[in-house]
Amino acid sequence: MAPDRLPVSPSHARREALPAGARVAGLYRGAFLADAYAIDLPPGATRDVLALARFALERPAPWVERLMALRDRLVGGFGIKTASALRAGTPGGAPRIGIFRIYETHADEVVLGEDDRHLDFRLSVMRSSAGDSLTAVTVVHCHNLFGRNYIRLIAPFHRLVVRSALERAARAGWPADAAA
Repeated sequence: MAPDRLPVSPSHARREALPAGARVAGLYRGAFLADAYAIDLPPGATRDVLALARFALERPAPWVERLMALRDRLVGGFGIKTASALRAGTPGGAPRIGIFRIYETHADEVVLGEDDRHLDFRLSVMRSSAGDSLTAVTVVHCHNLFGRNYIRLIAPFHRLVVRSALERAARAGWPADAAA
């Protein structure tokens, strides 16, 4: 464990109700997919939600990388943005966390996502006001039948990937608060 990391806690991600206070809450209505997963944070974890989001999302498990590579091979011919293209950057140099474009950054929440011709996707990563949990909220709006079928196909994998990212970060030991 690195000196700037907290001891590993046996925390598991859990499905939660969509939080009304999320900055993406206005997108819930009419969403084709909307879900939220939360995980407990240990005392002393950084309050920097951008650092927490980076820690959870930038180093996916090897099986997730293989799954994304398979996805890219399957959908690349349909004009869907591939993970490798997303990682390569955004026109205009918009900042990213892994494959996700950063749309908004706040003290307690970062909103990530991507827009494509078949769907618009947002991921809100929120730290609770008490600082004891981190919640990942996903909202997807589909533009056409292709987008709806794509989400139907990947939704079970999406849930596994989100839970895996949160639990993998917890097992690695969340970054410690610099003020602690």
